[in-house]
Parts: sequence; C-alpha cells; structure tokens
Amino acid sequence: MEAPFILWNFLPLIKTSSHYHQPIQTVRLSVGGVGTPDACWKRKIHFTFEDETELVEEYDVKTQCLLTRKWKKKTTLGGDGKWDFEVGEPPTLLNPLDEITEANTNPRFSRSDTAKAFQWRIRNMPYPLDTYQIQVDNDMNSLILRTTNKKYYKRFDIPDMQRMNLPLKQDALSLSHANNTLLISYTKPDEILQYEKQLKQHLSSVKSLDESQGDCKTS
Repeated sequence: MEAPFILWNFLPLIKTSSHYHQPIQTVRLSVGGVGTPDACWKRKIHFTFEDETELVEEYDVKTQCLLTRKWKKKTTLGGDGKWDFEVGEPPTLLNPLDEITEANTNPRFSRSDTAKAFQWRIRNMPYPLDTYQIQVDNDMNSLILRTTNKKYYKRFDIPDMQRMNLPLKQDALSLSHANNTLLISYTKPDEILQYEKQLKQHLSSVKSLDESQGDCKTS
C-alpha cells in the first residue's frame, strides 16, 4: 500500500527538462513497495507531477544505490503512456506460446550506476576493447560511442548532468570489456555526489504508511 501523497520540497533536480521550470511544489511523493518480494531489499519512491507525469525510483536498501528510474507521461489523448527507463531496464516478457526462442544477439543498452560513477552496459558486443571509441560532443553535451569497424554507433546523454547544467568531460570517461559486454563509466563530479548524499539523507527519513507491517523478517 502506498503512503498518502506529500509535498516534496527539495528535489528540483529530479525533474525532466519539460518540468524543470515548474514550481517545485507541483511535485508530490508517495512511498510504496511493502508486501512484495522485492520490498525487503528495495525502497520505492513514486512521484506524481501536476500534469500527471509519473516518476518511479527504486533504491537498494543496503547500498542506497539507485536501481531504477522510470518516467511515464500521459498520451496526447490522455491515456496512460509506456514507462520510459532512464536507469535500469524493463523486465523481459517471454511469450509462452513460442516453442523455439531465437537467441537475441542484438546489442542491449542499459544504465546501472554505482555510488561513484554513472555506468552503462551494452551486452552482445563481441569486439575487442580497442574497437570501441567514446567521446564527448561538447556542442550537444552528449556522449558518442562508435566502433572502428562501423558495426555500432550510439549517441546518448546523462540526464542527471543536464538537469544540473553540468558540462561533460572527456577525462571522466573509461571503457572496459568482458564476457561480450562493454562497460562505460563516467565518474560522478562533486556536484552530483553532494546532491545524491543530501537526497539519500532525506529519503532515509521517509517511511511508507505500512512500512512497519511489511513481510520482511529481521534476524
């Protein structure tokens, strides 16, 4: 069960660009997740904006690392839109009627951060490490990943940096590769680390209405 909505007065940085200039009091918060198998190790924060845009964030209870951040906006006709994952990835839906499932060899791009770095994993990338090149596009304040064999190209950004109007820096980037997976890391600047520290302090004091009645058992 979710707690009643309350005003969230200190989070101007969680807003998308379309919400960035709205008064912060248009953001409401609920905390939920109690009673689910994941509730014992996940903390779920559910924001609803004045225009009915929704934001859900999930945190690891022990590490306080962000596991999921997803947005949902109303369609032009007023219906529910699809969840757009900024951090994490949607669950894989399998068709039980498919007797033969073709192996998915297409690259799979997802973001999964650590305490000190923004990180992205691209699975099904078999090429050696020296095949990959990543650079900052200063004009667009975005990142460009390409391969020297011209098999893969992707432009992406870091919404957290954009929301704080922070420029990207080339020396913050690093690449590693193992098990057909390319790992891209961007070291978080001090401004991000300080903001996340303050945010976690606030979130740790927010409790669900039924948090004490959950199914989690402590030893």
